[in-house]
Amino acid sequence: MSRTTTLHEVREERTLLLTTRPLTFDEFVQLFGEDDDVELVDGVVVQRMAAKDIHEDLFRWLLFLLVGYTETKSLGIVRGSRTPVKITEYRGRLPDIVFVRSENTHIVQEDGIFGTPDLVVEIWSVGDRPSEMLAKEADYRSIKVPEIWLIDQVKGQVRVLRRRGERYEEQVMRRGILRSEVIEGFWLRVDWIFKKPLPNVLETLQKILRVKP
Repeated sequence: MSRTTTLHEVREERTLLLTTRPLTFDEFVQLFGEDDDVELVDGVVVQRMAAKDIHEDLFRWLLFLLVGYTETKSLGIVRGSRTPVKITEYRGRLPDIVFVRSENTHIVQEDGIFGTPDLVVEIWSVGDRPSEMLAKEADYRSIKVPEIWLIDQVKGQVRVLRRRGERYEEQVMRRGILRSEVIEGFWLRVDWIFKKPLPNVLETLQKILRVKP
């Protein structure tokens, strides 16, 4: 593709690639950027559904807490929902939030994450299809993500998956303290996640940094 290629031509080329053969993950991250809310599923580019306000509010709140905490403690890198994670050669996902420990940051590259993140967070909202959510979970399990949080805003619960050898231990939480095993010292009260409105984010971060429950 030449530097003088127009936007219209780029869009046409994307369509051509989608209809003639499956895209690889490397091709996917070259063709699509942070302004494109799409995932790669078996070589096919799939448009994600537009997020609801309730999803975006929780996403921003949780992202602020995780970024603030990990940067204060110098624990690693947190990325939001525009960072693709390579699953296989023909498959890539855009988790709502990912965390990569300091010792693993080499997998975070300019175009995406080429390796296994230490934590993946997905927020499920009204309108999300169960089959799509299960497919995402299967993908994260397949690359052996050590810790997965699946926040279900409809059921008001968090499924926490922690890798134990070759299997996952599952915990379903509707109350109590959610403690991360991969982000040292980070914790949340589960009821905070589902409060309307959400707790003040700065006060909550200060409490997490100050208090060890």
